[in-house]
Amino acid sequence: MNILFATSNPHKVEEVVAILAPEGIKVRSLADVGDLPPEPVEDADTFAGNARIKARAYAKATGERCLADDSGLEVDALNGEPGVHSARYAGAQGDRAARDAANNAKLLEAIARVPDADRAARFVCAMCLADPDGTIVAETRGTFEGLITTDYRGTNGFGYDPLLFIPDQQCTSAELSPEMKNARSHRGQAVRLLVSSIASLDQ
Repeated sequence: MNILFATSNPHKVEEVVAILAPEGIKVRSLADVGDLPPEPVEDADTFAGNARIKARAYAKATGERCLADDSGLEVDALNGEPGVHSARYAGAQGDRAARDAANNAKLLEAIARVPDADRAARFVCAMCLADPDGTIVAETRGTFEGLITTDYRGTNGFGYDPLLFIPDQQCTSAELSPEMKNARSHRGQAVRLLVSSIASLDQ
């Protein structure tokens, strides 16, 4: 089976391919599409809503079965922020690394006076698979629980990975190996939940 993953983020592509390839599912990303359709406006107030918008838009535009995700960080002490605004939390311009750095700096500032015991947070990933006619054929959600640290740790991953501490591993998400991260992460959970639904679609 072939699926178009509606992202240009190479890190996300690597995570999804690592799980789906062994299942015989070939994944292409937007980087493999010649003429990209206009990027849809993701204006829903939930991760699931934004994933639906993106999956339907790219499936209809490309005529391919399309997988889309919307993911981000929820911090309890900040009433769930940055939430669906995670990628643009600081409003910074520039490349992905510059935006990530600005977002992380803003988060550390926002939570600076919050005691360690009250720093519970989680990564959330909502995934949606849509057919070219806009029909949604599968939706899943995964979470990855942890605590926000007081400084950056680790170089693996991207986004807020250096700031989410995983208590039972005594390290941040950015200090996990790619294999361990795929086994534990919000995106890994969401993709694995999709596997059985995907496998039955063309049978």
